Order: sequence, then structure tokens, then C-alpha cells
Amino acid sequence: MELSEQELVRRQSLQAMRDLGIDPYPAAEYVVTGYSTDIKADFENWDGKPVRIAGRLMSKRIMGKASFIELQDSKGRIQVYVSRDDIQAPVAEGEQPTTIEQQMYNVVFKKLLDIGDFIGIEGFVFRTQMGEISVHAKKLTVLAKSLKPLPIVKYKDGVAYDGFNDPEQRYRQRYVDLVVNEGVKDTFLKRATILRTMRQVFDEAGYTEVETPILQQIAGGASARPFITHHNTLDVDMYLRIATELYLKRLIVGGFEGVYEIGRNFRNEGMDRSHNPEFTCMELYVQYKDYNWMMTFTEQLLEKIAIAVNGTTKVQIGDHEVDFKAPYRRLPILDAIKEKTGLDLASMDEDAIRLEAKKLGVEDTEHMGRGKLIDEIFGETCEGAFIQPTFITDYPVEMSPLTKMHRSKPGLTERFELMVNGKELANAYSELNDPIDQYNRFVEQMKLADKGDDEAMVIDQDFMRALEYGMPPTSGIGIGIDRLAILMTGQPTIQEVLLFPTMKPEA
Repeated sequence: MELSEQELVRRQSLQAMRDLGIDPYPAAEYVVTGYSTDIKADFENWDGKPVRIAGRLMSKRIMGKASFIELQDSKGRIQVYVSRDDIQAPVAEGEQPTTIEQQMYNVVFKKLLDIGDFIGIEGFVFRTQMGEISVHAKKLTVLAKSLKPLPIVKYKDGVAYDGFNDPEQRYRQRYVDLVVNEGVKDTFLKRATILRTMRQVFDEAGYTEVETPILQQIAGGASARPFITHHNTLDVDMYLRIATELYLKRLIVGGFEGVYEIGRNFRNEGMDRSHNPEFTCMELYVQYKDYNWMMTFTEQLLEKIAIAVNGTTKVQIGDHEVDFKAPYRRLPILDAIKEKTGLDLASMDEDAIRLEAKKLGVEDTEHMGRGKLIDEIFGETCEGAFIQPTFITDYPVEMSPLTKMHRSKPGLTERFELMVNGKELANAYSELNDPIDQYNRFVEQMKLADKGDDEAMVIDQDFMRALEYGMPPTSGIGIGIDRLAILMTGQPTIQEVLLFPTMKPEA
């Protein structure tokens, strides 16, 4: 391994610490009693009080016998005043410092500590003559030596330069990105707030969080290409799940009032600014409900999440201000297409719709059925136009193999997708609980597979058996957590809300 000059110097400093008897990676607990942001926010109560803080050394200004450093802890940054007379034991005139205590400032602090090192500071809180809230250090403890230099971001007139800006570097080395780029950590704290609020709403409603298999013998519950693996002991191919739906419905059959799962799904498909091969999805199923109830529940849920994350229902996403305040517009998909294109697809057969799809630039239409064609036309002409939250409802039966037939509109189903900022955020149904109808729908899906649709569903015989035992009227919904995080944090891509997005192998 070839080391840079700075990395060599840091290793020399590491060895020098050890030669002095300092453990650069101590095992003992270091008890922290205060954090940077808390001290600044409540200075009146902290002023003059003792405190122990810990974090990374992010800057160091040495001015003879006294210095100022900037310490970054888990919540923010704070200035620390370090005086030789406070942290270094006195040395008799004419004598050379020999102990660690006698060399703490001139040797350890000034020469052996580097930017990025973890240190502990014990002292008291005060305000400098310049008015900056700081900690006056009385004792310094080395907690971890950094052997690689951080790419420190510099600022001039409030503008960052010499930054750690390359997206590929940032995503590969998220640990560095989190340290040096302001706002990155805040995005993931907001993501955690989204999940915490969602769980709180579900738990207060009396629904149960569960876990279902990730390794499955049939990739069901959605239309998508799966990842395939092999179980050696059973000598069978298995799939990473593409959805949790069919297992969660089994639990409704088993008697749960409502169940939800927040977890990873995997789809062996493209990667772009809004798709990652593994992603987090929430699915919720509640007995004795329908898709009308679910629309109301969903808009109330998202309103609460927006307020919890941002303190308001309004979020700035690029050039658009999106308002998550309920209620949201409800628009049938065929009406949406007619509204945007003038096409009345409800009166057309499959061949006529295929012809219109080709005119609109939809490619490879020969293997598509009527529902898939309508879905592609909607995506091509309408989806991006819905900026404010909008429920697109009443999808054709061909598009919805797990959805109950519409109670008053023949050929349509009780399904909605929630569109926000031009993208699908949620998908929900009045769930199909007629086992005979469900079997026939699966058969139609198999016909689509025979025509070349590699995303068509296959028959899950055990799920069919569960339905035959009886499933009560149920409504279910899936919400993409990554897309929800994009919206609630105003980020431009999915990579910005995934701590470790999937990347090509490093060269």
C-alpha cells in the first residue's frame, strides 16, 4: 500500500504518541456531559459550568501559549480554547519536559494532533471577548488517531470551495461526506424522523409491525424482475423479495387487524436518479377497509410526516413548492389521460390503444396487454405533470392483478397511485379476496409472460390456498420510503437519501 506524505507523517505521529506512553486508541469509556448545539442553545444555563465534550478536531489555530480549535461532535461544532498553562504541567526552569503531562501542549497538542483526530476535552463553558460561545479546556484526552487526512471544505463569504463534491466519491465514501459536508447528516436525521413518525401513527392506530421473508421461493406481490440466488442445503433457486404483499396478506387471513412492514425490497432493474436495485418500502394492510378509506388515511399520514420533518406541510422541491396538507385531488387514470392528451382510451380496444401508444413514442408495444399499454401512455404523457399530491385512481383490471374489481365501473379496479412532484410515491388497493377471481387473474398474468412480459406475476399456490381459507375485506398500501425521503428533504436524487447507494465496482 503506497502512502501519501501526509499519511506517513500521521503514522510517525502515531508512533511518537505510543513512545510517550499515550494509547492513541484507548478502550476506556469517555463520559460526555454536553454537546455543541445544546451548549450554544442554552448558554445561560451552561455559562461557567464544567463540561466534558468529545469529537473530531476540525481546525487548529496555534498562537504561542494559547490556541483555538474547532471540535465537531455528533450534533455540530464548538470552539475550544486551549492554554499551555492549563493542560501542560509546569516544568522547572532549565529542565526539559519528560512526562506526558509536561509535554501535553508543546509536543502532543501542537505537533502530534492532526485534523480529524478524535479528542476529549474537559473544562468549562464561557464566552470569548469576541462573543463566541466556547469551552475552556482544562484537560485533553486523545481518543482516536486519524491516519488519513480529511478533505477539509473551506469557506469564503459563506461559499464553500475546495470541497468534497464529486458525487461518486461522496456516495462511495459516505463516512467522509458526513464529516465534511454540511447538511448531509441532517438529510438522514430527517429520514429517521419520517420512519419514526410513520411507526408512531401505525402503532397508535393499533397496527402491528411484522417481519416477512426476504428469501422467497416465488417472487410475488409486484410486477418486477427479481434477483435470483441459490440455497445450497435445499438445492433450490430462491429470489430476493420484490414486495412484501403476499406474506402480509397471509397474516390478515390469520386474524391480524392491521399489519405493516418497513424493509428492503430488491428489483433487478435499472439504476438512475430515482431508482436503486435495493430500496426501502413500507406496506400496510388493514382489514375491513377499502381504497377510499386508505386515501384519507394516507393524506393524513403524509401531512403529519411533513410537519414532523419540516415543521410545515410545505416543502420546496427544486423549483416547486409541494404542499402535503390534506385533502388531495382524486382523479381516475383514464380521465387523467384524457385531460392531458384528449384521448378517450375507455372506448378503445387493445389494438387501437397500441396504435396510439406508438404514435406517442412508446416502444416495444407488441408484448404489452391493454393495461400495460395504458400504464405506459400515462407514464409518457401524464405522470410528470402531477406536482401537487394527486391520487390517480380506478386502474384497468389488466394493470392490477391483486386488486378488487370496481364496485360500479366495469373493467376497472379499486386502486390508486399517489403522484407527487411527477413521480409515483404510493400504490394501494381494495385488496382482491375472491380466490377464484384471483386465480383467473394469475392465469391472465401467465399469458402476458408467454407474450414476453418478463415482469408478469406467477401463481403463488400457497397464497391461493391462504385466500381459500378466507380473507376479510382489506385495503393495502405500499409507500416508497426512499422517494418519500427525497420529497420531504427536497433532495434531487435517490442517491442523496441512501447512506450507501449501489455503485459500480471501483476500477
